[in-house]
Amino acid sequence: MSEIIAKRNAAPLAKQALFLLFRIGSERYALRATEVAEVLPRLPLKPIARAPQWVAGVFAYRGVVVPVIDLSALTFGEPAQARTSTRLVLVNYQPDDARPVQWLGLILEQATDTLRCNPQDFQPYGLDNRQTPYLGPVREDARGLVQWVRVNDLLDDAVRALLLPQPPRDPAQLEEQP
Repeated sequence: MSEIIAKRNAAPLAKQALFLLFRIGSERYALRATEVAEVLPRLPLKPIARAPQWVAGVFAYRGVVVPVIDLSALTFGEPAQARTSTRLVLVNYQPDDARPVQWLGLILEQATDTLRCNPQDFQPYGLDNRQTPYLGPVREDARGLVQWVRVNDLLDDAVRALLLPQPPRDPAQLEEQP
């Protein structure tokens, strides 16, 4: 009987989430595991002419051409180091509900560890950097700060149009609209 009372009085466990940890230089970052479709080794990529320098290229995966960005180059202007722990991480990218989920590849350094914690442990850090809207709140632990990267905020409209163009619409649908 006392066990039942103790269970009722116990604080509910915080909802835990799993994150994939990686580094950009010496700094730690995290992606929510539910946004990760697959973690692959680095693969050969076909470059995209006249794309921003942080667009690493494209590759074919399971019948789909997937654009890949180098998150280190995007964030700090330096490409990711070619290490054995550097991975090509496929993420499920959906900037808004009107678009279908699409794969986007990310080149990430030292993408080998995970973190299980309450997402509410990540707190705003007080700087609204409009140049990097994908860099979210931070969480402190014994090793310092880890920052949450929000996948759906990675690409601005111009880059999204270059890398993930909307499929052509059915002409019959266009006629139905006023």
